[in-house]
Amino acid sequence: MSCILHIETSTEVCSVALSQDGACIFEQEEPQGQQHAVKLGVFVDEALSFADSHAIPVDAVAVSCGPGSYTGLRIGVSMAKGVCYGRNLPLIGLPTLEVMSVPVLLRHELPDDALLCPMIDARRMEVYAAIYDRALRPVRPTAADVVDEATYQEFLDRHPVYFFGNGSAKCQEKIHHPNAHFIPGIRPLAKMMYPLAEKAVALEDYKDVAYFEPFYLKEFVATVAKSKVLQG
Repeated sequence: MSCILHIETSTEVCSVALSQDGACIFEQEEPQGQQHAVKLGVFVDEALSFADSHAIPVDAVAVSCGPGSYTGLRIGVSMAKGVCYGRNLPLIGLPTLEVMSVPVLLRHELPDDALLCPMIDARRMEVYAAIYDRALRPVRPTAADVVDEATYQEFLDRHPVYFFGNGSAKCQEKIHHPNAHFIPGIRPLAKMMYPLAEKAVALEDYKDVAYFEPFYLKEFVATVAKSKVLQG
C-alpha cells in the first residue's frame, strides 16, 4: 500500500492527513473558517515531518478538488502542487462530493438501493449537489440546485435518498418525502480521502501537475448560466 498525503480545504474546515496500508496514521484539522492560509502550511509540514521521522516514503499527494470555496480550493491545490513539484510526487484530484460520501458509506447502514446526495451550501436555497449510488457511481452529476419540495422528487419516488453536508440542513425544511433521510455532521475531511486516493493509485489515475485546476464554484455557476442562455 502507498503512503499518501491528503489535503482538504474546500469548505470552512482545513485538514491534512497521511494514510498508509488503508489507515490514517496522521491527521490535523482546523474547523474554524478563514484559517486555511495560516494553518495549511503548518499542517503539511507536520505531516511530512512525521513521515520523514518514521522513514515512511510519501508516494503521492491527494487534494480535494471541489466544488467548494474558491479561496480554499486555490490554497489547497497550490500547496498540493508545491509538494508534488518539491518531492517529485504524482497528484491525485478527488471530487469533494465523493469525499463527503466516504464517512456515510463507512459508518452508516444503508439499504442496497440507497442513493447518496452530498450537498455544499450556496446562497439562499441553492446548493451544489450530486447523486451517487452506494458504489459512488454518479446517478446524476454535480449541479446547482434551487431546492424546493420537488427538486429530488424523481429520485425519492424510487429510492431512499440520504442527504448530508453543510447544505442539507436548510433542505430539511423543504423536503418532507418519506424516502428522504438526513445525516448531520458530515464534512469533507482529509482523513476520509484515503479509500478514494488508494483506488486512484491502483488505477494510476493521476493529474497533470502543471495544468490541473480545481472545480471552482464560480466557474461552475458560469458554465450553468452559459448553458441556460444557449438553451433558450
